[in-house]
Amino acid sequence: MASQSQVLVEVKSSVRILTLNRPKQLNALCFNMISRLLQLFLAYEKDPSVKLVILKGQGRAFCAGGDVPPVVNNIVQGKWRLGADFFRDQYTLNYVMATYSKPQVSILNGIVMGAGAGVSIHGRFRIATENTVFAMPETALGLFPDVGASYFLSRLPGYFGEYVGLTGARLDGAEMLACGLATHFVLSSSLDALEADLCKVGTSDPSFVSTILDAYTHHPYLKQKSAYYRLDVIDRCFSRRTVEEIISALEREATQEPDDWILTTIRALKKSSPSSLKISLRSIREGRLQGVGQCLIREYRMVCHVMKGDLSKDLVEGCRAILIDKDRNPKWKPKRLEDMKDNMVDQYFERVEEEERWEDLKLSPRNNLRASKIAAKL
Repeated sequence: MASQSQVLVEVKSSVRILTLNRPKQLNALCFNMISRLLQLFLAYEKDPSVKLVILKGQGRAFCAGGDVPPVVNNIVQGKWRLGADFFRDQYTLNYVMATYSKPQVSILNGIVMGAGAGVSIHGRFRIATENTVFAMPETALGLFPDVGASYFLSRLPGYFGEYVGLTGARLDGAEMLACGLATHFVLSSSLDALEADLCKVGTSDPSFVSTILDAYTHHPYLKQKSAYYRLDVIDRCFSRRTVEEIISALEREATQEPDDWILTTIRALKKSSPSSLKISLRSIREGRLQGVGQCLIREYRMVCHVMKGDLSKDLVEGCRAILIDKDRNPKWKPKRLEDMKDNMVDQYFERVEEEERWEDLKLSPRNNLRASKIAAKL
């Protein structure tokens, strides 16, 4: 079966090592991989002989996101419901990981974007390295930071989550550690030794895993130009009520003190889909007050509206411009932020009205709803 070659399983005593194995596609998650991961995680949770699950990626990426082109292809053919099945399974997997009763260690040695964040950030332990590149680039594609991102981004210090989610800014491993997206930083040269030590764990007590990880942890310095040093500016600007006000605040900052970082941030916002920016901001704001399950249920409604395309066809256009034709010149509709009215934003958060049967995401009750471990600074 393809899913078995795309998710490799190693049995090491009481530890299971799962390796995402589509290196040419930067381990982008396809439907088969998501189904396989969900099946394995549920089976390991019930199996008393399994104490720890390690998740990593083959090649230079942990996971660069979801395999979006097939979903877009289905939308173009009028089969958006197939995409809905893909996202339903993916969000269910995110929820299982967020409420998992056994420790999950995700080794983020390389690219971690979009869906890759979904299968790692919800887990208890997230290991960044000097090779890690993290981003939620959805607004440039006509989508929004999903996979429970409205939960974990909204729990980052200050308004850093709004900044990361709206701009698609890339973070390195040191920045992930600083803001709480990663729990540990380990040099890539030490990963084999770390893995070998983790495989000796004979208990599901996370404090034992923590002790091993702490022994390998480095405390990296943030680069001089890190966005994390600009938290004061980020908080001043990204705390504003609307996307228009955020951009105006950034432009005011730029006139007071010329800064390449601010200009880059403004450019990123102005290039993104106006509808995506507006629903993303509202999603993260709502996420601050919701549990992870509520966030995923709401995001599922939103993504179904995006795929159905009645409100906007920006996802198809964004994927055409960025992933297919690669002209990087999407024609967004609506074109301007001010044309994306509040009542249009509201519709993304309502139930999908369909003649055929459509249901909200159903998440089974779980025993292990632990408090968020995102953002060590909170």
